Amino acid sequence: MGTGRVTSDPDSPKTAAMDTNDTYTAIGLMSGTSMDGVDAAVLVTDGRDRVEQGPALTIPYDDAFRARLRAAIAGTGDMDAVEVEITDLHRDAVRALMERAGLSADQVDIVGFHGHTVLHEPEVGRTRQIGLSQRLADHLGIDVVGDLRLADMAAGGQGAPVAPVFHRALAGPEGRPVVVLNMGGVANVTWLGPGEADLLGFDTGPGNAPIDDWCWRVVGRMYDADGALAKAGTVDQVRLARMLADPYFDRKPPKSLDRDAFHERVAEAVDGLSPEDGAATLVAFSAETIAGAARWFPAPPTRWIATGGGRHNPALMAVIAEAVQGEVVDADALGWDGDALEAQAFAYLAVRSILGLDITFPGTTGVAEPRTGGKRYFSSVSAAGTLASR
Repeated sequence: MGTGRVTSDPDSPKTAAMDTNDTYTAIGLMSGTSMDGVDAAVLVTDGRDRVEQGPALTIPYDDAFRARLRAAIAGTGDMDAVEVEITDLHRDAVRALMERAGLSADQVDIVGFHGHTVLHEPEVGRTRQIGLSQRLADHLGIDVVGDLRLADMAAGGQGAPVAPVFHRALAGPEGRPVVVLNMGGVANVTWLGPGEADLLGFDTGPGNAPIDDWCWRVVGRMYDADGALAKAGTVDQVRLARMLADPYFDRKPPKSLDRDAFHERVAEAVDGLSPEDGAATLVAFSAETIAGAARWFPAPPTRWIATGGGRHNPALMAVIAEAVQGEVVDADALGWDGDALEAQAFAYLAVRSILGLDITFPGTTGVAEPRTGGKRYFSSVSAAGTLASR
């Protein structure tokens, strides 16, 4: 595991009273826009440069719940009921993880709860992640940090991405500049330069979402297993060029996206293609937009570190490696957990939030100055009072 020094703040008045040798056991939670399930991860960290990865797991959503979630997001389902249900699924994931890790509630200092994004419109300052943080805290007997994007958006930031500061701690100072590429429903990058202040992050464009939606639409599958459809297809260059002409890709960062930002345009662009050619064209679309992000990097990276579910699609990974014309390495090869990284990030951010440390930056969300964020929800039956007493 790499470690690096995280700046911003050990000498800040907000944290001067804290013992910088303290570490905290946190559990982070993530429900990604791919809607595959809840990721939960244990992280031991000081909120700065010390990060120790613990056990992690994923609790998959069943098809019935996924359908209810899709309907709620589309405006045809019961959002309130789904919000309660998704909160309780997160609770169950935490309990399962604690059992696996051999942790009791009084051994967990804080839970970082992202919720599930159902709306993200940064251009008008709106974002919504469903999930009831107070309910989760009360059910677990552990304090919860939620609402981690709201303070940034209130200050004029994009509210995303928020993981770059964790990537900086995990990657360490050696071998920079490097890029951490996360491929969920939306793809995003973190560029880490040689200096501690050299931090840039933004959404590049679509990740798995268009490919998954296409597979669901034409063959009734949740995703393209092993990239089989894409590998058997041929890219339609005319339709690809049409999708790449979207003005988002020429917009300078900071910038961020909703999962379905391209949904209608992409669906129209590939309409009528065979399942194989549609998948191949959408893989090329994601890969080209990821590679195109390099124009905004202050310096070329020595390598790209791939995380998230998209790295399990060999067709997508092969096209990305060719498109970026550089070394692409699976995060797992570095000793990271590429499937748990986002959940780990929210554990890390929860600790930084409690300590009053910055979690968003001008180079990541476009906020005018570095900001802390998140709201702490105290459990009414708290078994975890250690953090407050330190």
